[in-house]
Amino acid sequence: MISRENHDRMANAIRFLSMDAVEKANSGHPGLPMGAADVATVLFSRYLKFDPKAPLWADRDRFVLSAGHGSMLLYSLLYLTGYEDMTIEDIKQFRQLGSKTAGHPEYGHASGIETTTGPLGQGIANAVGMAIAERKLEEEFGSDLQNHHTYVLCGDGCLMEGISHEAIALAGHLKLNKLVLFWDDNNITIDGAVSLSDSTDQIARFQAVHWNTIRVDGHDPEQIAAAIEVAQKSDRPTFIACKTVIGFGAPNKQGTHKVHGSPLGAEEIAAARKALNWEAEAFTIPADVLDTWRTAGGRSADARRAWEGRLASTEAGKKSEFTRRFTGALPGNLDAAIDTYKKKLADAPPAIATRKASEDALEVINGIVPEMLGGSADLTPSNNTKTSQMTSITPTDFSGRYMHWGIREHGMAAAMNGITLHGGLIPYSGGFMIFSDYCRPSIRLAALMGIRVIHVLTHDSIGVGEDGPTHEPVEHMAALRAIPNLLMFRPADAVETAECWQQALKEQHRPSGLALTRQNLAPSRLTYSAENLSAKGAYELIATENAKVSIFASGSEVELAVKAAAELNGKGIATRVVSVPCVELFQEQPDDYRKAVIGTAPVKIAAEAAVRQGWDYFISNDGDFVGMHSFGASGPAKDLFKHFGITSDAIVAAAERKLA
Repeated sequence: MISRENHDRMANAIRFLSMDAVEKANSGHPGLPMGAADVATVLFSRYLKFDPKAPLWADRDRFVLSAGHGSMLLYSLLYLTGYEDMTIEDIKQFRQLGSKTAGHPEYGHASGIETTTGPLGQGIANAVGMAIAERKLEEEFGSDLQNHHTYVLCGDGCLMEGISHEAIALAGHLKLNKLVLFWDDNNITIDGAVSLSDSTDQIARFQAVHWNTIRVDGHDPEQIAAAIEVAQKSDRPTFIACKTVIGFGAPNKQGTHKVHGSPLGAEEIAAARKALNWEAEAFTIPADVLDTWRTAGGRSADARRAWEGRLASTEAGKKSEFTRRFTGALPGNLDAAIDTYKKKLADAPPAIATRKASEDALEVINGIVPEMLGGSADLTPSNNTKTSQMTSITPTDFSGRYMHWGIREHGMAAAMNGITLHGGLIPYSGGFMIFSDYCRPSIRLAALMGIRVIHVLTHDSIGVGEDGPTHEPVEHMAALRAIPNLLMFRPADAVETAECWQQALKEQHRPSGLALTRQNLAPSRLTYSAENLSAKGAYELIATENAKVSIFASGSEVELAVKAAAELNGKGIATRVVSVPCVELFQEQPDDYRKAVIGTAPVKIAAEAAVRQGWDYFISNDGDFVGMHSFGASGPAKDLFKHFGITSDAIVAAAERKLA
């Protein structure tokens, strides 16, 4: 039991590290760390199951700072509890170029940072994903190996962002009872009082989506502790509203927006030291306080060792599978299965939509990769993401492998990030490509963190047809290709679709999107190749010596390119075709390969049912582009392609015009 005096000194260590680091950087948000220090102290010193000496322990509790602007709270906790890669020098380098202590917590910069936060609300949804993963893996491997909580700290901004409602509604529906959300209820945003912009009854809101709710004084450690103990026994997720004073301890600025996002200033810090009876110099923690914190940091070492003992005594096959899952390695027989499947496709090339080709590839993959966790944003029959191995996850049964995310694209994409960050599962989801706009912030964060999540994005062009321009992605391929470290695949047929899935799964350190058609496509790859040609990003599909014309295309336009090449070659115009399933992978290939694939033909044409942006990499400024130059329209797909001039005849005409 930690006395109130020791608790106060421990919490004040967080406060002064935070205010001193922000002051030295002349940038940052001291208000939240100072206000939430009591909540964090109770959680980390008495309840959170973690071990700084084994930061990747698979059964640790997860802590997510959704209000990432208060990053110094987390950095202070990591230093105080004894994470070896968070030193006092790192604290002093807060917000400096190249430091671990970035302005907002960044996954991979230091141990104990479970996810990248900052865009408000993302952390809440990440945590929902982590709680889903824990529940799913406990169902599969048993509570001896997976039995932990996910704790989140959020602020008013997180709760105002729409993603929070998608996330909490799903969590309440699924009864994720090991999810605990602390609300730093301080009534202040950057502009001033919360009442300027919001009057939501948050308790009533959470009760409406089936959460357990508790109100506490966020500066009373025993109230906080009692609430956590109630939460740990709940049959539902728990929302703990912690009434706090932002910037607690700064006598002239606490409780105001002036302490939210600006340094306190030397005079106010001196006043805080006096008010809180803190005599230590900046960045100096009294030995007795640091010892108490380090003891708290080692509190779960015995639990961790006991868990390691349980893992060691687990049946060999189960232990091996659990360990493999958490390393991120794929089953060793996956490549052979894909190869066998490609041979089958070569024997009888199907003329199917790539969304259907994706389902067929997943039928192979899901039978071999048990950690695949599928799902869709209420578009399962359209996305073709549910295979024969997949049964639905329900609030009372997590034995299945398929998530019904509901119409919650934003929350779905962020929760997928949380599932991957937790470890042990590979999430993929389905949605219409047009609605990648709703997923984009989470996709961007997945790319920033370098994690494996896979988005199946169907209905990828004007091929959507009758649903019209609101559902027809035009600029989306270009927009998604613009995100660094994201692979966007647009396969042309069943073989390329299988190869794209294979490569996406191999990418442990970046996310992928698969842009797939609604309409059926003629097969382009008619002969078997052991090599994954799609993994090179682009390759010569039809070779011709001394080519006068090179046609570059992706997805549904590859068949148009093949047809146009046949016509041009028939006219004596030497024409080659390059299929481009993934621009990003092609740009990573050696110079010699890229030069050979782009070729030296004097006429270069690109064809894609999307805007031109990005295609000049292949065709240069003087190349011709057959694609979209406007939004789409409503009508049968075949009529739309003709109406917008995306046809093999248009490619032939462009080539002849260039050669004239």
